Amino acid sequence: MSAGITITGGNFEQEVLQSPIPVLIDFWASWCGPCKMISPFIDQLAGEYEGKIKMGKVNVDEEGALAQQHGIASVPTLVLYKGGDIVAQKNGSASKRDIEAIFTGFIES
Repeated sequence: MSAGITITGGNFEQEVLQSPIPVLIDFWASWCGPCKMISPFIDQLAGEYEGKIKMGKVNVDEEGALAQQHGIASVPTLVLYKGGDIVAQKNGSASKRDIEAIFTGFIES
């Protein structure tokens, strides 16, 4: 099973903006309880939708500039990029089904 990839300021453009498939980014922090709850869902969905969507994770404590650049004010925040543009966003905790609902309309079946 695939896991979400680590997104940093150094690989954001290549992994997200230039990605040929949609990318769901989980902006999280190690001290965040709800972040820990949704992390396994992100990893599961990465495996289930491998090749259709890319799942990425940004640790806001390690990548504060990247989080600030994208207007992340709270964690967890899930942001969906397609074609380099933000097409959906969800703040706060979510079930696996809720996370899946964010991107299913933006992927090819």
